[in-house]
Amino acid sequence: MAAQGLFVDWKGKAINKDKHGGAKATRFIYFLVVMMNMAFTPTLLNMVMYLQTIMHMGIASSSTTITNLIGVTCAFALVGGFLSDAYITRFKAILIFGPLEFLGFALLALQARLPSLRPPECDAQTSDCKHVHGSNATLLYIAMYVAAFGEGCLRANLPSLGGDQFDDEDSTELQLKSSYFNWFTFNLSLGSLLGVLFITWIQNNTGWDVGFSVPAGVVLLGVIVVASGFSFYRNQIPKGSPLTRMLQVFVAAFRNRKLQFPENEEVLYLEHNKEDMVGEVLPHTKGFKWLDKAFISSRNTGNWYFCSVSQVEEMKIVLRMLPIFVSAMIGYIPVPQLLTFTITQGNTMDTRLGKIHISPTSLLAIPIILQMVILVVYDRFFVPFARRITGCRTGITHLQRVGVGFIATSLASCTGAVIERKRKRIAEEHGLLDSGNQLPMSVMWLALQFLALGINDISTFTGLLEFFNTEASRGMKSLGTAIFWCNLGLASLLGSVLVNLTNKVTRHGGTGWLEGNNLNRDHLDRFYWLLTVLGLVAFLNYLFWARRYTYRQHNLGPTS
Repeated sequence: MAAQGLFVDWKGKAINKDKHGGAKATRFIYFLVVMMNMAFTPTLLNMVMYLQTIMHMGIASSSTTITNLIGVTCAFALVGGFLSDAYITRFKAILIFGPLEFLGFALLALQARLPSLRPPECDAQTSDCKHVHGSNATLLYIAMYVAAFGEGCLRANLPSLGGDQFDDEDSTELQLKSSYFNWFTFNLSLGSLLGVLFITWIQNNTGWDVGFSVPAGVVLLGVIVVASGFSFYRNQIPKGSPLTRMLQVFVAAFRNRKLQFPENEEVLYLEHNKEDMVGEVLPHTKGFKWLDKAFISSRNTGNWYFCSVSQVEEMKIVLRMLPIFVSAMIGYIPVPQLLTFTITQGNTMDTRLGKIHISPTSLLAIPIILQMVILVVYDRFFVPFARRITGCRTGITHLQRVGVGFIATSLASCTGAVIERKRKRIAEEHGLLDSGNQLPMSVMWLALQFLALGINDISTFTGLLEFFNTEASRGMKSLGTAIFWCNLGLASLLGSVLVNLTNKVTRHGGTGWLEGNNLNRDHLDRFYWLLTVLGLVAFLNYLFWARRYTYRQHNLGPTS
């Protein structure tokens, strides 16, 4: 097939379709996905307490530090995606950047181990705790952001490397590719489950030095296993900078703006439709007519004066995805805030479950197990059933699946507001507003919030991941995946801005809703109601743009 010539094996030679790629190659990728998510995601969420108890940060500052880190991690995915699409294969990018995550965790373990590298211990209920500062703060941020850089580059390349193992021009493999993204998310969930059960227990019971060392070893093991599968992968040949290609389209369209289209435009579309830089032949589409000027021949030659039809269509795909990107980003703002503040709530509640104590982060196991069960049912039963009804390759479209998740997000924040109000009332009734002791309210109440967030992950997370990867052209698959992570990252950064803005607006001579160090005196319930309203408005905005989006013809079958 035509696509086969775009891929090579680890030696740079043409692939053998029977030997390279397919489900057997994705098994190595799944292993690293499990190890990566086992190490990073639970540690990131549990670090809220590390920053508060060991580094003596306040509630709001520790929460925004984590959400900022989530945002920067996703932004780093753009770097990894750009480099692999333009200059190196995705497999090489994983081998180069994966060890950086190991290094970041190792530095965190070193800081947690040596007392001289962290603030002195103190009574958290007093006001004399010294906030981490100076060289110790510098080391903390370097370690976190080095780990985030490695994680971000892995995120950009792992889904795309797996997608490369299936041929979009083969109907059977195209169907398997859709199933791959469901199982990719399943393994993300499996990694998170193992992390919240074991990694968080290690961090809470054996110390943070060991708690950071174990994730470091887990990530390193995952990279080694992926490296061992080198002989099975289909490696896409880099096509040069996709950002340069898109800029060339804008420049060429502007320079040719005064040229007229020939009478028979169809001949022009067929004559100049090439796959040389994009990696595939993209059919001409209506819309953004002004960009079509870029493939009208003029006296001048060169990529900055003339572009192929496929190159122009690649730019059109990005422009069509832009409203979805923005609306989905706004809809995702409440999610990281709900995750971090729910864990903060849990640390004030009764964490006993029978005779054992569980950490609030471990409650994530409940929605994760549900996610894994539903993902299997979704992939094996719902998709084939829905496919017969809708004719859509994925059962329902990616954007329909995303919309279901956004409804669940508003349900999670609404539930959180009700539970937080109940938690504060119990604190007041028992005279524990300022004691700092655990309240006589089971932490299992928070399972309802985590359950709704789990539904969001099943729907919105997987839907957006497959949407951005499959809609992007073959020459920018990693960048398309990075755009997905950037979507989540910008939502986290905007969430931090929302927290700071909320505190500023609600201060009124005292402290803002989330500004103090005592959650019992803060107004997290009001903030949750704000997130509920934001989520509902964001869903309506998303629905407006999703209904108007036109999919690439080959992605969703005959009914798309």
